[in-house]
Amino acid sequence: MFLRHSLKVALACILTACSGEKSLGPAELAAMYAQPLPPPDKPLRVFYIGHSLVNKDVPMMLEQVAGAGHDHRSQLGWGASLRSHWEPDVPVNGFDVENAHPRYQDAREAVDGGQFDVLVLAESVEIKDAIKYHQSPRYIRQWARAARTANPQTRVYLYELWHELNDPKGWLERLDEDLALYWEGELLAKGMAHGDTGGPVYVIPAGQVMARLVREVESRGGVDRLRSREDLFNVNDKGERDMIHLSPLGNYLVALTHYAVLYHRPPPTEPFAVKLVDGTPWQPISPELAQLMSQVVWAVVTTYPKTGVAQSKS
Repeated sequence: MFLRHSLKVALACILTACSGEKSLGPAELAAMYAQPLPPPDKPLRVFYIGHSLVNKDVPMMLEQVAGAGHDHRSQLGWGASLRSHWEPDVPVNGFDVENAHPRYQDAREAVDGGQFDVLVLAESVEIKDAIKYHQSPRYIRQWARAARTANPQTRVYLYELWHELNDPKGWLERLDEDLALYWEGELLAKGMAHGDTGGPVYVIPAGQVMARLVREVESRGGVDRLRSREDLFNVNDKGERDMIHLSPLGNYLVALTHYAVLYHRPPPTEPFAVKLVDGTPWQPISPELAQLMSQVVWAVVTTYPKTGVAQSKS
């Protein structure tokens, strides 16, 4: 698996070099993550820039799992690119609707103020289109530079996302392929190629966690309320499955992934009672599923150096 992954990174970087755009090679990129971050020694203040795949439930669930002192703010949109959040003359679609909540803060004000410990960047998907039309690496570089100019200790993360459940190439197949090809070979390799981001942009590998959990659950024929990949995705009032936006169960899995990466700790192994952003209590998952989700999250996070978390020696 890791050999295939390395070959994909190499291919992506070769293609990039042929285009003439400055990019890190696979060895250079890997070297940036050779030394893990120290675990944080205090509750974190986190700022999110993104769209509806960040949503409002993931940060609120994380806040509850992390406990007292953890805090967050965000600036979101509908399918919004990092470019649209940066450029004042590029509109952020759905801005008024997505930011009509108490945790909104202007992104430039938040980043330039240097008061947040963590900046989480979520690029729009389809990721190929974001790279092609919205210059994703450039704006990862811009946001990281701004954050670390204001506060050199800011930890900057790229939130690895997923694509539509009915993607014609295959949902799992895209998750397997896109990590090296786009998230690393384009966004990270090009975004950090100029050496002026003040350190690495780390990765919250939500897509990889989802893929590994889905494979495990589907091989077992289901665990508790998670019977298949579809259960990670929302169902609307008409009973129609959303192809990209997550259900509360999917959001909880992603929140656990954020927790493991940001705090360098395994997620809770016991059912954890959380409320949704609207105050609705969410029924805790079973002990079996809680244990499995924690194991999968921690296994992915501690075998992928770009999380910044110390890696498993096994």
